[in-house]
Amino acid sequence: MDTRREVAREAARLLYTGAYEEYKDAKAAAASSIGARGVPTNHEVAEELDRLAEEAEGPDRLRRLAEMRATALSVMRLLAGMRPTLIGSVWRGTARRGSDIDIVVYGDPGDAEARVSGSYPVTERAGRTFNVDGSPRASTHLTLGAGPHKVELVVRPPSDAEAYAGERCDIYGDLKRGLSLPELERLMTADPLRRFIPRRRQR
Repeated sequence: MDTRREVAREAARLLYTGAYEEYKDAKAAAASSIGARGVPTNHEVAEELDRLAEEAEGPDRLRRLAEMRATALSVMRLLAGMRPTLIGSVWRGTARRGSDIDIVVYGDPGDAEARVSGSYPVTERAGRTFNVDGSPRASTHLTLGAGPHKVELVVRPPSDAEAYAGERCDIYGDLKRGLSLPELERLMTADPLRRFIPRRRQR
């Protein structure tokens, strides 16, 4: 194993075990512990993280992915009309033990909460502010109880929909398209375990 992949593997291990949450921090720690100067890309670390999860979780991982996508579909149906989109590792097909179900909607946070709370209790609410292309944005994050799986529902103002249309993934570098409600419905019928991962460009 070359040094670059060794760093990627160690960074993936640190992320998988929960020692670090951010790729940047995990890569820096891995490079320091190995004594390497260069660091791998986020995509390279993600590939190693995927391998680790496959080795550790085996067939249970695919069963869990199907369950999480089914839960996402149930939640998104409650939010029809608010442009629900499944994003994150459950969209990608790379969900592992401890992963959340990440869903984005556009509308009023109170409306979103009212729609889901009858079926999925809201256990946490938090407002967040950050920048997108240099412009300040705000969103409301609702954590839903969904049995063994946690749902993170991000509620954004309808006026922000266009700003996020060209948002790129900081791990894979592609557009964060996600899956709309109709797309997820079709996927669950045709290929519920399909992955959405771009090929890594060769160095």
